Amino acid sequence: MAKFNTLDDMDLDGKIVLTRVDVNVPVENGQVTDTTRIDKIVPTVKDIQSKGGIPVLLAHFDRPKGKRVEGMSLKQIVPALEAALDQPVVFADDCIGGPAKRVVAALEPGQIALLENTRFHEGEETNDATFAASLAALGGAYINDAFSASHRAHASTEGLARLLNAGAGRLMEAELLALEAALGDPQRPVMAVVGGAKVSSKLDLLMNLIDKVDHLVIGGGMANTFLVAQGIEVGKSLAERDMADTAKAILEKADQTGCKIHLPVDIVVAREFKAGAASETLPVAECPADAMILDAGPQTVEALREAMTACKTLIWNGPLGAFEIEPFDAATNAAAQVAAELTRNGLLVSVAGGGDTVSALNKAGAAQDFTFISTAGGAFLEWMEGKVLPGVAALEAAKH
Repeated sequence: MAKFNTLDDMDLDGKIVLTRVDVNVPVENGQVTDTTRIDKIVPTVKDIQSKGGIPVLLAHFDRPKGKRVEGMSLKQIVPALEAALDQPVVFADDCIGGPAKRVVAALEPGQIALLENTRFHEGEETNDATFAASLAALGGAYINDAFSASHRAHASTEGLARLLNAGAGRLMEAELLALEAALGDPQRPVMAVVGGAKVSSKLDLLMNLIDKVDHLVIGGGMANTFLVAQGIEVGKSLAERDMADTAKAILEKADQTGCKIHLPVDIVVAREFKAGAASETLPVAECPADAMILDAGPQTVEALREAMTACKTLIWNGPLGAFEIEPFDAATNAAAQVAAELTRNGLLVSVAGGGDTVSALNKAGAAQDFTFISTAGGAFLEWMEGKVLPGVAALEAAKH
C-alpha cells in the first residue's frame, strides 16, 4: 500500500486544520434522524484538538449543483454536531470569502468551526483551481476524513490535498487499513460475497475480484443471470437474460484464474413478492415457470459455511436474497451469522460495505462482530472494482 500521512505524522500545533468530513446525514423537518456519520468524525476532530490544531470542517450536503439552496444548508446539522462533539460549533455562512475568513480569523484554540456547504460553489465539483486555492488560503494543514467522498475529484477532496500539508483522519485511516487487509495484502484464502439485483451494475467489480479472490459467492438477482447462463430455468425471477454471455465469460475467466464461483444449489421460491408469502425450497434446477427465486436455500448456506470456514479473509457487498422481506432474509442472515462467529473467534478478517450490505448485516444482528463495516457506499464499491480514488491518490502523493 502506498504511504500516506496520518494525524500521528503531522505537526498541527497552532494551525487551522481544514478537515474534510462527510456529514451528509438524513434530515427531516430540520432534525438529523441518523447521526452515524457525525459520530464517526468525532475521534478525528478530538485528535486534531489534542495536537493543538483548530479544526475547521469542510463538507457537502445533498446536491445543490453549484447554487445556494437554503434547504441544503449545513446550518441545520450544527445542533447534532455540537451534541456529538460535546461543545459549541461556530458556523460560517460560506466556505470561502469574507464570511469564512472572518469566522476562521476569530477562532481560538479549543474551538471548532463548520463552513457552509462546499457544493454551493460550482468550483467544488469541477475541482476548480481558484476555488481550491480560496479554501486553502483559510488553513495551514489539510486532513481528509471523508473516504466516502474520495471517489470524487472535487476541490475539497482532491484539490486541497495538493495545496497544503495533507494527511488522513482516523476514519479515512481505518477505511484504508481495512481495505488493504481485505484485498491489498490479505491473509488467504480470500472469499468475496457479492449480491444485488443486476450483473450489469457490478460487472467491473466481478471482473476485478476474480483476479484477487479465491472464492466468489454470487447472490441475489445476479445469481439468477448466472443460472440462466448455465441453461437453468428461473421462471419469473429477476434476471438479465441479455447478460448471459457476459456471465459465461466471467465463469470462464474464473476457471482460468482458479477462482471458485459459488452459486445457489437450492432456492426459495414464491409466486408473489410480499412479507409472509407462501414459499417453498427446491433444488436449483426446479424453479416452477410461474414462480420467482427470492432467496438461496439452506443447502447453499451450508456449502457457504464450509467454504467460509476454510477462508482467512472475507469481503462482503450485497445480500444473498430479498433480505428486506421475511422469510427471504434467511440465507443472508444465516451466512452473516457464520461470518460473525468466525470473526469473533479470531478465525476470519471480515470487511463489508455498501448501503444494502450494512442494512442487511444490521438486520442479521451480525454487523457489530465484523472486523470493519464501511459506510462509504460508492467509494467502497469503486475501490472493490480496482479503480483509483482521487481523494486517496492525492493523499498518497502528498509530501511525507
